[in-house]
Formats: sequence, C-alpha cells, structure tokens
Amino acid sequence: MATTTTNQQAIASSPPGTTKRILVILLIVLVAAGAAGAGTWFFMSKRAPAAASAATPAPSPVPVFFPLEPLTVNLQSDDGQQHFLRIGLTLKLTDQATQEHLTQHMPEIRSRVLLALSNKHPEELQTLDGKHALAKELAALIEQPTDTGGQPAHVSDVLFTEFVVQ
Repeated sequence: MATTTTNQQAIASSPPGTTKRILVILLIVLVAAGAAGAGTWFFMSKRAPAAASAATPAPSPVPVFFPLEPLTVNLQSDDGQQHFLRIGLTLKLTDQATQEHLTQHMPEIRSRVLLALSNKHPEELQTLDGKHALAKELAALIEQPTDTGGQPAHVSDVLFTEFVVQ
C-alpha cells in the first residue's frame, strides 16, 4: 500500500511551474480578448453616427400648397368655334414667405396667367405633353419678379386641380 499512496501523491501534485504557465496563458488570452473587444467597440462607435446620418437624410422642408381661384378663358381657335378653358391651379411653394408675396401681388399674377392661357389653342392642351409644357410655362410666368429689380418667387410645381377644355 505504500507504493499506491506514493504514486497518487506524485500524480495529484503537479510541478509548481506548470500552474504558473497556465495562469500566464489564461491572463494573456483574457487581455487579448479584452483588447479585441475594446478595439471593436471603439471603431464601431465612431462609424455608427456617420452611418446613421448617411442612412437617414435630413428631412426636407414641408411644402406649402397655395390654391388659386379657378380661371375661365377663351382659347384661340382656327375653326371659327368658341373654345373655353376652365382651369384650377394649386402652386407648390417652398415657404410661407413666398405665399405671402404671391398673395400681395395676386392681381398681377392672375393677369399674367390669363394672358398666357388665352393665347393657347385647344389642340395644344389636349395631350399630356401639352399639359406638362403649360405647367412649366405657368411656373416660369409666376416666378418672374413682380417689382423692378425684385427677387423672383420660387415655385416648385404647378398642379392642376381642374382642367376642362370645351
């Protein structure tokens, strides 16, 4: 029995250098894992705000819709018949100040629009392209400065709310 006890004691107690090696290796592994985690967090936290701002663009300003009273005009006619255009317009503007400016100068703007519309032929207004061209032309007319040396008003779009050609 003496031999069995001596062999068990020799197996159970390991040399003191092996335990230190295991502790040093575990310490190195823990430090490396901590450094890798800290580096990942550092670089990901720097990129997160840039990625978030790139993914969500700045909100665009809310457009202001400015409806005009419907207009009825006589159209040019080559066939000798009377043709009429009844049109309702809504202007899409970028800000409230533009709407206030247009409201103050509405008689001049309505006159411009009426003169431009009365110079049209019914055939021009029948097609979709003709309507798009008319919208661009009206936007350019409305944007023209009302005062000498004044700033032009910015109209984002001219929208038709009524469009009847007879």
